[in-house]
Amino acid sequence: MRLKFLSRTLPTSESSSFLHLSFFSTVLPQSTHPSGCSQHERYNHLVRLCLQQCGEVKTHYLFDEMSQTRDRALKAGKMIHSHGLQLGFCSKGLLGNAILDLYAKCGDVDSAEKAFHSLQKRDVFAWNSVISMYSKRGLVEEVVKSIGPLLNSGVLPNEFTFATVLSACARLKDVEFGRLLHCYVVKMGLEASSFCEGALIDMYSKCNYVTDARKVFDGSIDLDTISWTSMVAGYVQVGLLEEALKVFESMLKVGHVPDQVAFVTIINAFVSLGRLDDARALFSQMPNPNVVAWNVMISGHARRGYEVDAIEFFQCMRASGVKSTRSTLGSVLSVIASLASLDFGLLVHGEAIKQGLNSNVYVGSSLISMYAKCEKIDAAKKVFDELHEKNVVSWNAMLGGYAQNGYAGEVIELFSQMKGSDSHPDEFTYTSILSACASLGCLETGRQFHGFIIKKKFASNLFVANALVDMYAKSGALKEARQQFEIIKDRDNVSWNAIIVGYMQDENELEAFSMFRRMILYGIVPDEVSLASILSACANVRSLEQGKQVHCLALKSGLDKSLYAGSALIDMYAKSGAIGDADKVLYGMPQRSVVSMNSIIAGYAPKDLERAVILLKEMQVDGLKASEVTYTSLLDACSEPHKLNIGRQIHCLIVKRGFLHDEEFLGVSLLCMYMNSLRDTDAGVLFEEFKNRESAIIWTALISGHTQNNCNEEALHFFREMLSCNVLPDQATFVSVLRACAVLSSLQEGRQIHALIYNTGYASDELTTSALVDMYAKCGEVKCSVQVFNELNSKNGISCWNSMIFGFAKNGYAEDALRIFFEMKQTHVMPDDVTFLGVLTACSHAGKVSEGRQIFDMMVNYGIQPRVDHCACVVDLLGRWGFLKEAEDFIDSLKFEPDAMIWAALLGACRIHGDEIRGRRAAEKLIELEPENSSSYVLLSNIYAATGNWDEVNALRRRMREKRVHKFPGCSWIVVGQKTNLFIAGDKSHPKADEIEQVLKDLVLSMTEDRYAPEVDSLLHEEE
Repeated sequence: MRLKFLSRTLPTSESSSFLHLSFFSTVLPQSTHPSGCSQHERYNHLVRLCLQQCGEVKTHYLFDEMSQTRDRALKAGKMIHSHGLQLGFCSKGLLGNAILDLYAKCGDVDSAEKAFHSLQKRDVFAWNSVISMYSKRGLVEEVVKSIGPLLNSGVLPNEFTFATVLSACARLKDVEFGRLLHCYVVKMGLEASSFCEGALIDMYSKCNYVTDARKVFDGSIDLDTISWTSMVAGYVQVGLLEEALKVFESMLKVGHVPDQVAFVTIINAFVSLGRLDDARALFSQMPNPNVVAWNVMISGHARRGYEVDAIEFFQCMRASGVKSTRSTLGSVLSVIASLASLDFGLLVHGEAIKQGLNSNVYVGSSLISMYAKCEKIDAAKKVFDELHEKNVVSWNAMLGGYAQNGYAGEVIELFSQMKGSDSHPDEFTYTSILSACASLGCLETGRQFHGFIIKKKFASNLFVANALVDMYAKSGALKEARQQFEIIKDRDNVSWNAIIVGYMQDENELEAFSMFRRMILYGIVPDEVSLASILSACANVRSLEQGKQVHCLALKSGLDKSLYAGSALIDMYAKSGAIGDADKVLYGMPQRSVVSMNSIIAGYAPKDLERAVILLKEMQVDGLKASEVTYTSLLDACSEPHKLNIGRQIHCLIVKRGFLHDEEFLGVSLLCMYMNSLRDTDAGVLFEEFKNRESAIIWTALISGHTQNNCNEEALHFFREMLSCNVLPDQATFVSVLRACAVLSSLQEGRQIHALIYNTGYASDELTTSALVDMYAKCGEVKCSVQVFNELNSKNGISCWNSMIFGFAKNGYAEDALRIFFEMKQTHVMPDDVTFLGVLTACSHAGKVSEGRQIFDMMVNYGIQPRVDHCACVVDLLGRWGFLKEAEDFIDSLKFEPDAMIWAALLGACRIHGDEIRGRRAAEKLIELEPENSSSYVLLSNIYAATGNWDEVNALRRRMREKRVHKFPGCSWIVVGQKTNLFIAGDKSHPKADEIEQVLKDLVLSMTEDRYAPEVDSLLHEEE
């Protein structure tokens, strides 16, 4: 019927009328008007059609459906407008307003403005349509500008007009104009209108005038849900979350049923306070949670570190039939990225494709970040290339992805491409790149970007300035980081955190404390990051008192029970020995996390492994999944033979839980556990199971473990195997393998390693050089030691000085050892306990008794508590050079019980000087302390033999037999080519034993002819 009506009323050509009518019929519903309609009926029919389309647009749809509905309505509106014009009554009355309103609702600003200006009479409804359109399109300044012409035209605004303009004032933060409108509202008697009340509360709240908002709220007689919700939202916005909760509770008491907005606002408040249980409880009360509520729960749990819960909420949302939005997918993909859960990421990518959101810039950028975090950079690049539209966010995501995966060259190349595109780098571009440079330690690349930043005048931007401080600090350039920090004018928490964390990573806790105190003095309230960092510093230096002060500060800030600060408190108390206080903090936290449980387990494990294992079980009961850090703490505590059984059980648990034990983190802990338990074979079997043989850290753990267990030949063997697998050694590898060379006196292999150190660029590394100095010295090549020491440019650390002092001391160059010691003092390097041990050893070997006494007194004056080996060295110094009484008096004056090392030093001195009485005392003490050690029997026997007391010699021999104490035969070795030849006294298993024995006989004969006689007074004569 409607087609017939249109054919009679529209003067169209016969050729085009069919197409015209067909199109009109597709966008407008069928009419039932009779063929003979009056002008009035036609007018009303067009009004009804127009209002029907307005109703369609007003209905809530999802994004893609909404777009299609709006397009259809706009086409229909233009057709209605055309017919109205042809009929001559388009700008009159209700039809004119309806057409204007339809254009406005469809967001066609130009058409709406033309329709508005063509109206014969512009009433308040027409003005409201235009003002509402401006508001929805984000043209808030146009909204505010419209109120003047409206008033000048003589039209009186209604409650909807004021509500819309007040909302615009809120978005513009224009409280002055908002107050002016408030006056108009009161003048016109509309202050009791629920629309105006809600808008006024919202405007004052969003302008941070929450007190004024509360006055409006308290002055209202009959508050509706919108007003209650606005007040709640106002408190949430200014951070008064507890007040927001009080208002919400009052709302429920007076019987108001919260709408979706109120629910979402309060859930958001709970999430911000970390009260996730309350958020979940309130969410469960929502009748039909909309996608916004689901998004708040997903993103809220993700932000608080509960990624798995966030994913579970996403799955529940999908099961309930609520479709994902771009915000949902963006949040979930961020969670997946943090978990590096590629399989789940692929499923979400599939859903994005299904909903047509994969080409959306926001979702596409999240997909790029997800694939980058999962180390699938090719997949990230594919998503990036397939984006039809690339904005600065997508460029930033791709740049960050390359940087995180170590593609420094691609970062520079992509940055160049970005500069040639329509997207210009912003502060976040530079922040992302600088953050990547910081993570990778690419200092030079970071400096290049710093140049770009200065050129583009971004250096004064706070985000970029903070990123520069962070980049320099994490790259070890603390001087440049501090310079950049001091340049920043308006520092925020991030600025202070960057420099404090930088000093922490540089192990400069004193400077970190200094900066933290300065931050407090500047009135900056510490956040979780700064509190956690400074508590970590307290833990590192075992400063319990300072830690307690920071705890008080955390209590004042309300952060003592937060995830990171609470976990840092547990760690600080545990490392400072106050494990009971650590327990109190843990059980005072509203919700345990994997991080907090890891901290307490790490605290208990070294001291009470049984309690640590119980905590692991509690963790599992609470539904918390143990991480690699959990298992590593437990494995490190099992590094003793008697704890091996527990360690093996933990190993089984790791395999059962599906952790890849050939990854560096757990792999090293497992290897060290077996090596420290003296299970070299088990460690070897474990190593053979590792698929990843390209990790220098894994190889180093194996090599250092064998060196530690005195299996130095095996250590060198694994080092050669490591090189054959084309794995480059690092600093720790070189230190371990050089120690093995030093013990074996394997000079040839040591020289080869020295050449490799030079070629790999570690020749300037202080720890590696110290190990080289020590290796050459122990191999007797003191000149080479001195050369390596002198070639070292930086001698700021103590290790290289100690190695050189010990090198001289062990090789009898006492004067040189003392000279190096005093040179070290002149360079302001503080000596430590190892330094003094080396100098005392030098004095002992050279007979410098007076100097040795001075050195010992100097050590005490430095505040260094003498260890057992220091005291043994003093006894050796005094006794070796004949001051046996002083040596004995020194032992008797000790405040602790002397151990075997000290008595052995005295016994050795008594043997040299033939002091039978003191020797007997020392030997008896030694036999008492180490009854199965043959050395004390041997030394005492030598003293008796030297004085001709053969009865006592025989008596000692009988005691040894009775106690089944065996004297271990002496051994020596020599390296010829690549083979080490070992010789043990009385052993003739060497393949060339006969030839060697003949050479020895010839040497003894030559010595006899030259009147050289062996010393036999120090031998224990045995008949066997």
